[in-house]
Amino acid sequence: METTIMLRDQFANGLKTAMKAGDKRRTSTLRLILAAINDRDIANRGLAKEPVVDEEILAILGKMVRQREESAKAFEEGGRIELAQQEREEIEIIRDFLPKQMSESEVREACRNIIAELGASGLRDMGKCMNALKERYPGAMDFSKASGIVKEMLQ
Repeated sequence: METTIMLRDQFANGLKTAMKAGDKRRTSTLRLILAAINDRDIANRGLAKEPVVDEEILAILGKMVRQREESAKAFEEGGRIELAQQEREEIEIIRDFLPKQMSESEVREACRNIIAELGASGLRDMGKCMNALKERYPGAMDFSKASGIVKEMLQ
């Protein structure tokens, strides 16, 4: 729980700094992050759950990056280069708060290790492997790519 407070403090301090510097893009992006976390806190409260923890915050940030990547691609295809650039700027700001992303070879190695550790032998063990990866490497890898790698290794 302690690191969750630290993450939240990082966002709040980053927001103050961006506002003082007059950095409108960073200010609006950090406000979006804080709003997404607050929305999840409210949803959890309705389900009698605790406020979001680190892993959930990292998952929220990962989802925000994926959404912006899709939007940037759509904007580029639609000829709206300035909007695609705006999405990419937001991606960079969000990534400042994510752990360093693992390379494909590091992801493959992590998948191989989890499969061996769990004794996974077929596709029926895929969920178990993915849950272990998500627990061990929150925010550090693209889990949709990892899913494909695990599936490939289990077949």
